Amino acid sequence: MAEGIVVATTGDVPDGEGIAVAADVLGTVDDVAVFNDGGEFYALDDTCSHEKASLAEGWVEDGAVECPLHSARFCLADGSVLSMPATRAVACHRVVVDGDDIRVIPDPGRLRE
Repeated sequence: MAEGIVVATTGDVPDGEGIAVAADVLGTVDDVAVFNDGGEFYALDDTCSHEKASLAEGWVEDGAVECPLHSARFCLADGSVLSMPATRAVACHRVVVDGDDIRVIPDPGRLRE
């Protein structure tokens, strides 16, 4: 069996978009957003570090997601801040594509105790 928890299939996440996965599914402290950027899949904590907005509802382009509320941008590969008003990174989770299944391996530091 492959690592991680199956959260979607590749067909569930259109190119340039994201979906939110409930924290209960992964056992994480925040919902997790899974993104498709040109066929590459990424996972970040879903809540923008600047305000309480869902990054899964943001715009995905060129390896970044832009928050739909105030346009802060985050790197899909590591969650780092690419533009203000955000000043804190969001957590990044490992993604494994297994056939058509998208598996997320949560960051151990972001698991509920």
